[in-house]
Amino acid sequence: MKPLIVLLLSFILSTFIIRMIKGEYEFALSARIAMAIMLVFTAIGHFVFTKGMAMMIPDFIPSKESLVYLTGIFEILLAVGLLIPKLKILSGWALILFLLFMLPANIYASINNVNYQEGTFDGHGMMYLWFRIPLQVLFIVWAYMSAIRIPL
Repeated sequence: MKPLIVLLLSFILSTFIIRMIKGEYEFALSARIAMAIMLVFTAIGHFVFTKGMAMMIPDFIPSKESLVYLTGIFEILLAVGLLIPKLKILSGWALILFLLFMLPANIYASINNVNYQEGTFDGHGMMYLWFRIPLQVLFIVWAYMSAIRIPL
């Protein structure tokens, strides 16, 4: 829920700031800025909640904590890439792939009741997916519409 709030508030704020500075709305730019802010916000979680996020990764995958750190760094790089005009399309596609690859970890975490913030197995369980899967779809559509699709 927090990433969604960060995304929407960042979008509203950046929309009005860009309007004040440029005298016109640039919704695609505002959307990319919002997504970049949200990605940095979620990347911070990779460094703060490393143990809990490592619990979201199935046991057969080695070096789970290192993978959590790497994905956090990757999120930051994606955030920067979304803000660089020459990299926005590549970053948008990379973000979509990243979000698709992260979905199994969210499913695994839900099945195993992982509470990534506490690093325990008393999370929301499968009910979490009723929110997370539509949220993941929203993020994918947001990335496509703001970074890949040619703005009108």
